Amino acid sequence: MLTRRSLLAAGLAASGAAGQSPPPRVAGAASVAGLPDPAETIDLWPDGAPGAPHLLPVETVVERSTDRQLTDRAVYGISRPRLVVFRPERPNGAGLLVMPGGGYRWVVIDKEGYEIGRHLSARGFTVFVLFYRLPGEGWSAGADVALADAQRAMRLIRHGAGDLGLDPARIAAMGFSAGGHVCADLATRFASRVYQPVDAADSISARPRLAAPIYPVISMTPPLAHAGSRRLLLGDNATPAREAAHSPDRNVPPDAPPVFLVHAEDDESVPVGNSLLLHAALRARGVPVEMHLFTHGGHGFGLRRAIGKPAASWPDLFLAWAHSQGLH
Repeated sequence: MLTRRSLLAAGLAASGAAGQSPPPRVAGAASVAGLPDPAETIDLWPDGAPGAPHLLPVETVVERSTDRQLTDRAVYGISRPRLVVFRPERPNGAGLLVMPGGGYRWVVIDKEGYEIGRHLSARGFTVFVLFYRLPGEGWSAGADVALADAQRAMRLIRHGAGDLGLDPARIAAMGFSAGGHVCADLATRFASRVYQPVDAADSISARPRLAAPIYPVISMTPPLAHAGSRRLLLGDNATPAREAAHSPDRNVPPDAPPVFLVHAEDDESVPVGNSLLLHAALRARGVPVEMHLFTHGGHGFGLRRAIGKPAASWPDLFLAWAHSQGLH
């Protein structure tokens, strides 16, 4: 049974201590000057992730950047799902679970993970970047495997909130692209039982205080569905019922948390109609929602690709909204 003391000793330790898995990294690669990689991690599952395939995926990190001063890494084969922690110098007591994108092919490390972690931890949030398992890699939970990791992450953060200096009622979620689908799935199916409880943390609610899906994959029904995410999540021959079960706009409960949406209207990868569908579904259920649409921005702008564009204002808009919702 996981106690608060054992969580502090074993789950919130720095990388390498108490058997925690290190952050994903390229072997032998040095950190970019001024952008040190974080070290503190929290493994999600004390006895290994449930429902493992016969042959565990091999964790592989790919560096996609050609600029030696700017990393753009992605990881797949995640068999040890975990959180990488960004602690603020002046904590405000709020936590943020961040789910990077990657089309369910991989999970990006930098532009929708560590860059967000550095930015928002500098503004007082304790940020937890989630490296979740991928649905196309043989896990028995299938299309629910990333949701299982997101639920477990939210519960672990809440369970250890006292030791982390957090208010357990002020833990939010944010996700980007396919990670936005994980985020929206968590916001709408936080109460769905997608794994067997393993310890005391699993008795805690996985409902985030609020959720911010950023240019999210929402619909699993063509033509709005992002084809790559849909195929890796559901396979090639998904039935309409299966599409509906994994489209967050079609699963909004009346007690869903408030939601903040951001999208660019010229997004050619994930059509803006995805955010519009979720916005309409939330309003129909009476769930508070704020949405910002930008004329230009494309897909995957995060922080770095929004520089010099109106879309660069989205983090400040999020902070203002979060403050109005009692998070900040």
